[in-house]
Amino acid sequence: MCTSPDVSTGQETIVIAPLAKSLSSQNIETGATIHPNLGTPQLVEHALANGEGRLAKHGALVVETGQHTGRSAKDKFIVRDEATEDAVWWGKVNASMTPEHFANLKEDFLVAVGEKDTLYVADLFGGSQPEHRVNVRVINELAWHNLFIRTLLVRPTAEELGAFAPEYTIIDLPSFRADPARHGTRSETVVAVNLAEKLILIGGTKYAGEMKKSVFGILNYLLPTKGVMPMHCSANIGADGKTAVFFGLSGTGKTTLSADASRTLIGDDEHGWSDTAVFNFEGGCYAKMIRLSEEAEPEIYATTKKFGTVLENVVMDPVSRELDFDDNTLAENTRGAYPIESIPNTSADNLGPVPSNVIMLTADAFGVLPPIARLTPDQAMYHFLSGYTAKVAGTEIGVTEPEATFSTCFGAPFMPRHPSVYGNLLKERIATGGVACWLVNTGWTGGKYGTGNRMPIKATRALLNAALDGSLNDVEFRKDPNFGFDVPVSVPSLDALGIDSTILDPRSTWADGDEYDQTAQKLVQLFVDNFAEFEAHVDEGVRQAAPSAA
Repeated sequence: MCTSPDVSTGQETIVIAPLAKSLSSQNIETGATIHPNLGTPQLVEHALANGEGRLAKHGALVVETGQHTGRSAKDKFIVRDEATEDAVWWGKVNASMTPEHFANLKEDFLVAVGEKDTLYVADLFGGSQPEHRVNVRVINELAWHNLFIRTLLVRPTAEELGAFAPEYTIIDLPSFRADPARHGTRSETVVAVNLAEKLILIGGTKYAGEMKKSVFGILNYLLPTKGVMPMHCSANIGADGKTAVFFGLSGTGKTTLSADASRTLIGDDEHGWSDTAVFNFEGGCYAKMIRLSEEAEPEIYATTKKFGTVLENVVMDPVSRELDFDDNTLAENTRGAYPIESIPNTSADNLGPVPSNVIMLTADAFGVLPPIARLTPDQAMYHFLSGYTAKVAGTEIGVTEPEATFSTCFGAPFMPRHPSVYGNLLKERIATGGVACWLVNTGWTGGKYGTGNRMPIKATRALLNAALDGSLNDVEFRKDPNFGFDVPVSVPSLDALGIDSTILDPRSTWADGDEYDQTAQKLVQLFVDNFAEFEAHVDEGVRQAAPSAA
């Protein structure tokens, strides 16, 4: 049975359309009532009626994901077959599943689908540039999951839905429990990707981010063969019409720094860099909510008071329905999903010109890196392949001091191919386009975590603005003795804010210079050790861009 009510509101153009291609035509048989391509109000109503969430004071849908409050990286598998054997970078990031185990898993998933009373189906695009996007059908047992993915991916028009033919299908059943013996999994949780069958099966987790990252993984596999660079980055456009992309791991400021009211937002997380454009893979944003401040992040804060926003694991007073963004009782990784148009001044087409600036963000909890540095193309590739940030003490059991984290391409869990494929694409595009590259530290200054202080966001924004408007090119630079990149000596915009230019020289901000030197050499050695696995896959220029170990 398929329901398809007609709905219109004054706030949103809602396309509610029957499926152009039925589930049975995909050999998915079920007696469930199928709700196809519902709009935001309908999905919110269903989620509330199903007891899946509650409304906050201002209309956001608040949900809890239970045991899994983030990705289950060790439970993700790619089917290893003739097509993927030599194309995928197998190892600790891309774990393999046999075709036989996947066949068993698929069989059991389809039985589970057949037994459901209700299913929600959304036909969506992964990618905003038509010639490089993929058609994705998502099948959910939870209404809020369907609302989440409808919010995060690109929503087709009525005309596009009328002719929609799924290329890839995601089935997400949190109630499904994998059997390690029968399915070849590590636990009862599974994210299994079959690139040959174009099918992704997600079970045993209510964390909705698994769906969006699965689409990211698909595009990261497909696009390099077309010469398109897939990127784990945010992107925006300045008043001068020039695009900037911001690479960064979680917690480095990728979403915060791109949501700047003075610049046009293309997207906050996943993009492609083609010959003609930077295009968003998504139609929404997925921002961290923990300790969210209206003063520091007004654009993102405003989305928490909008109907249709989905807030994951944000603590809410059950009576007043007020939100407490400082409470991490349910999770440190509290999240909010909202349509990109909830942010002021966004790109109507979710795309912009090819980049003029590439910014690589790191939250250096060692307090060693300067707040901004200029990179050569070789240095850019080196730092891109390194993908450095740092965990701080207390974020995980056993972490008592800053701990370096290296995630190649600033997104290793989502990169099926060898990192050098993405690194060489980036280096080529930087070199041919004359792109300016910058490394920005949003982490600590004046000492490592526990001694120093977090880099002031107003300083970061001032330095970024100087880099993006070109004024940073006119200042004096020095050569960093440890990493070899160029660091500004003084920046007028910092002086205007009353921020001492000594912040540009990390060593001078430490009380003990010798301790800084020792910490810096420790970090340099971590970089060198981490990069050893990539040395054979890069040219001599990139190898020479490595920091200097004593």
